Amino acid sequence: MPKVTVTEVVPVPLDAIYRVLSDMKQFPRFMKSVDEIQILERGDSWTVSQWITRLQGAKFRWIERDTFFPEQGRITFVQTEGDLKTFQGEWRLTEGPEGTEVTLDTEFEFGIPMLASLLNPVAKIAIRENAREMVRAIGSTAKNVNQEGKA
Repeated sequence: MPKVTVTEVVPVPLDAIYRVLSDMKQFPRFMKSVDEIQILERGDSWTVSQWITRLQGAKFRWIERDTFFPEQGRITFVQTEGDLKTFQGEWRLTEGPEGTEVTLDTEFEFGIPMLASLLNPVAKIAIRENAREMVRAIGSTAKNVNQEGKA
């Protein structure tokens, strides 16, 4: 199963980034590839969310279960239904001397074995670029939120 990992250091405290990251329904406001996110269910440390995104011009829809681990700076997600056979991953935040290291790990599978050798390399590039965009957008938004909080 293909895996994509993107890591960026953002000069913002971990808690500010985690606040933005855990408020997923706001992603469409600052991420151009995310069209819509709806929270379908919510528990103490989890949500079930419905996503509509664009990747290389194609729309993808899925429902995922998100599990929050604020004390560890982590959020995991697993697709429960949707366009891909498998889509899962994890956000990890680590405080460092330059700011917060934001890592997004994503694993995916199209479920079309005969096309996997053609689709997977292209999808990895597109997903890596999309993940990079997401990490940077979250960092930028968290930076703005953090500055507003200090004002």
